[in-house]
Amino acid sequence: MADPARARKIAERIRDILAENVAAVVKDPDLGMMTVTDARVTPDLQHATVFWTVLGDDRQRELTDELLQRNRGKLRTLVGKGLGIRMTPSLEFVHDALPEDAAHLEDVLRRAKEDDERRARENAGAVYAGDEDPYKKPADDEDQ
Repeated sequence: MADPARARKIAERIRDILAENVAAVVKDPDLGMMTVTDARVTPDLQHATVFWTVLGDDRQRELTDELLQRNRGKLRTLVGKGLGIRMTPSLEFVHDALPEDAAHLEDVLRRAKEDDERRARENAGAVYAGDEDPYKKPADDEDQ
């Protein structure tokens, strides 16, 4: 097994190689605006998982995924030449859902903030129905 620091460096190098050269290898106009967001390598350096995202809708994501799967061998060859190590890891391409999840969370937080502001406006002039302090307090010694 390799050193975890070495595996991390190889993963970063794979990410950089693919980010810079994927459009030159695939050469298809359907690829879209793809971004390689991360890469992870197993400790034995046999397998690499590459996370990517693409600008566009679900159809564009499916086209890009299909093109990446179809050109996986060419991309592995590119990575092997760029790494210069004895064993080139196999590549697995996984769509990174992090940007969509972050956008969803931003939307939920925005709606919660708007709801809080609306309730604060509604309750601006509200007063208590009874006394301000409805709890009974023990009698003071001086009052007795």
